[in-house]
This record gives sequence, structure tokens and C-alpha cells, in this order.
Amino acid sequence: MRRKSHTPPSPLPQRHGVDPVRVRLPAAGTWGTVREHLVERLSGAGAGVVDGMFDAGRIVGADGQPVAADAPYVPGLFVWFHRALPDEVPVPFPLEVVHRDEHIVVADKPHFLATTPRGRHVAETALARLRRELDLPALTAAHRLDRLTAGLVLFTVRPEERGAYQTLFRDRRVRKEYEAVAPYDPALPLPRTVRSRIVKERGVLTAREVPGEPNAVSHVELVEHRDRPGEPRGLARYRLAPATGQTHQLRVHMAALGLPILGDPLYPEVTAPGPAGDFRRPLQLLARSLEFTDPVTGAEHRFRSGRVLAAWACHARWAAGTYDGPSDGQ
Repeated sequence: MRRKSHTPPSPLPQRHGVDPVRVRLPAAGTWGTVREHLVERLSGAGAGVVDGMFDAGRIVGADGQPVAADAPYVPGLFVWFHRALPDEVPVPFPLEVVHRDEHIVVADKPHFLATTPRGRHVAETALARLRRELDLPALTAAHRLDRLTAGLVLFTVRPEERGAYQTLFRDRRVRKEYEAVAPYDPALPLPRTVRSRIVKERGVLTAREVPGEPNAVSHVELVEHRDRPGEPRGLARYRLAPATGQTHQLRVHMAALGLPILGDPLYPEVTAPGPAGDFRRPLQLLARSLEFTDPVTGAEHRFRSGRVLAAWACHARWAAGTYDGPSDGQ
């Protein structure tokens, strides 16, 4: 039986609530030095960046000591370093904590704030913020919510318990309810359950529906609707319950029904992004509630977001383009 390899603890502390990058050198390769491998692996960082990190002693081994650029390549060796933080426009809206105990933190995330560090969003993420604000460096996310979607996200306090909470989502034992604002179509029979096969290719912005066995199931229900003066289609508020968790699932299904969610820059067609720091058109999708049985304590949890969707609550300002973001009317 193959023995599981031991991963040593990080010798570097977090920085701004962000973990250092850990790299394990592959078991097979033709590199002669650690530098040769990292220059190839981090080729997207730009010319001279890796050499500068070696020169500054920012790449370290398990003992916390700098690794020399000419250190011989050793298969399985671990090295750590902190990535250069990108310039990020601060998301100027509060991240509300709706529940905290010794096992979990449930946060009510605003629009535009990513859940975890990724790509261009690193320190300006819900996870990094909570680690700093709550002084919980071991905090981890049990699941993810799209950056443009607001609402409830579950985080785990103890690393050894993370798997138990992640399993809840994997096994679909979390009851999730979303709310969306989209056009109203009186000819569309609702409620209905939408089933389709959705694929999301790496490097492609949008997901798409393809023929085949369904892997995405969403229940769509009309909550209320009202007319929009001067416009042929009214506006409606919908309750959405995903039974699966494909990327952009609710956004794809609503667009396929002819009810694209307001503020969506990707569906039904990709639109040019606004300037950095423009928060006037948040996606009108909200993770409204989470319900589950706590796998550690056995407690029955039901959490509900206190946010409202601007296109419904502040439609005049939304339509006029004067809505100032989630702090205006939420």
C-alpha cells in the first residue's frame, strides 16, 4: 500500500491574511537546480521575478532558511514563498458575521468580494479579511460563492474539521436558497425545475449548456412581480434552489429561461467590464439562506442573509445609474 507523504508545516507566517505559496518539486524532471524548475513553473511571473526572489532570500525551505538559487534539484522537496500582492481596488462594503462559534463562522458577503484568494483578488477577499478581522489565521472556506454574488458563506475554524463541513456540500446535505431579480415573463409557467448539462472550460469566462446527461438541477419559483413604467417587460423577484453546484449554474439556467439576472456581465452575452472601482451594477443574485445539520455538534443550523437586492429595493436609483453599491439601500 502506498504511504501518504507528509507535508511539513509552513515555515512562513501569513501576510495580510494570505497563506504563503507552497511548491513541491515533482518526482520526475530534468531540472538541475531548484531555480531552473521555479523559473519554468512561474514563467508567467515575468522576466527576472524568480531570480529577484532568490536574491532577496524570499524562497525558503522547510527549516525557514533561504534556498540558494543553485541548490540542487531534489524530487519531493518543499519550498515556500509569498506571492507579490497585486494592486487591488478595495471593496468598500462591510463583510457581516452572522454566526461565530468555536467550529464555524458564517459571513454575509457583499457583491464584488471574492471568497478566497485567486488570480487578481488576494488580500481583498472574504477569507483574508475574516482572518485579519477575527484574528483566526487557521480559518478556511468550506465552499465558495462567486465574487459577483452576495450572501452567506460558511467558513471553518479548525483545519481538522474542514473536511466534515466540505462533505456536507459535496453530498448535497446543505439546503441552499438564493434570490434573484430578473425580467418577468407572464407566459413562462413557474415554478419549474430546470435540468441540463453544464460545462465550464478552463480559461473560458462563461459556462455553457451541452447535450448529455444532466449534471445541473435548479428549482425556479416566482416570488412577486411588478410593472416597469415605459418598458414592455416587468420585473420580478425569484426564489432559486440549486440541487447541484455547477459553476454559474443559476445564472446559466435563468438566462436559458429568457430571464437573465440583472447586472450579469456574462449571461446571456459577455459585456465589457466597467472601470475598476465601479460598483453601480452588482449582479442581482443573493445567497439568501443556508440550512444544515452540523456534522461536528449535531446542531440544526438555519442562517439567513440580511441583505436586499438593489434592483428591487432601490429600482429608481438602479435604473437611473445613481445606485452607489451595496451600502446604498442594503
